[in-house]
Amino acid sequence: MSKRTTSAVVLCLMMVSVISPAHALTRQELVTKLQAAGYSQIGETKSTAEGMIVKAVKGGKDVRLLVDSDGQIKELQ
Repeated sequence: MSKRTTSAVVLCLMMVSVISPAHALTRQELVTKLQAAGYSQIGETKSTAEGMIVKAVKGGKDVRLLVDSDGQIKELQ
């Protein structure tokens, strides 16, 4: 393989890693992350374009959460 071809392949691979979505959390990774953030009774999850919608409890109150592909947690209204 020529040096130019090798460079093109490496560039393409780098672009794919930037463009492709981040590694999705497994169910267990999601539960562990939410428990570490103070949530309990992690229940139903639903996958959306924005991330995972999750039902949980925090401070004795039912909450709905959005966990995006970066693992950021946002409470929904």
